Amino acid sequence: MKIQQNSAQSHHGWLKKPRVSLAYRHWLIDNGSLTARLQKRYTHFSVKAVAIKYAKPNQDEAALLRQPSHKTALIREVLLIGDSLPVVFAHSVLPRACLRGLWNGLGRLGSKPLGATLFANPKVKRTPLSYKKLTSNHMLYEHATRHLSQKPRYLWARRSIFSLNCASIMVTEVFLPQLLAT
Repeated sequence: MKIQQNSAQSHHGWLKKPRVSLAYRHWLIDNGSLTARLQKRYTHFSVKAVAIKYAKPNQDEAALLRQPSHKTALIREVLLIGDSLPVVFAHSVLPRACLRGLWNGLGRLGSKPLGATLFANPKVKRTPLSYKKLTSNHMLYEHATRHLSQKPRYLWARRSIFSLNCASIMVTEVFLPQLLAT
């Protein structure tokens, strides 16, 4: 399920291996479905959509998806909830051209997990994971911490691109402190 990683990935501070992630390391490096892993861990698992809108992806996302920076994409942000606590914030970029054909329904997932759809199809390819320690000046940190009562100094994130035929989407998962508390 792997495809070649675009070299632009490293130009924006994303790492090929997480450095000093300690407690989050086993969550970060797992190549399987995060949704499936969370469903096994928590008695009550759900997805809460917090933002689903058409907008321009940030520059590094557009570059990695080989999309012109002026084009909009469906930006989907959700919280993955385990036993009533937000444990992961997920940010997905789905270019309009990718929302056709076999991925036609991805734009209408609402509170359904994207990961379940992606990992259900054996033809879907995935780039190697890349990692980033997000601090308060990063847009994803800001979006992920809106739903937290206390803001940590940093958050660990991972991202990859999923492709089916010529359609590619980016999924970034930001691990929240409650993941380690439960």
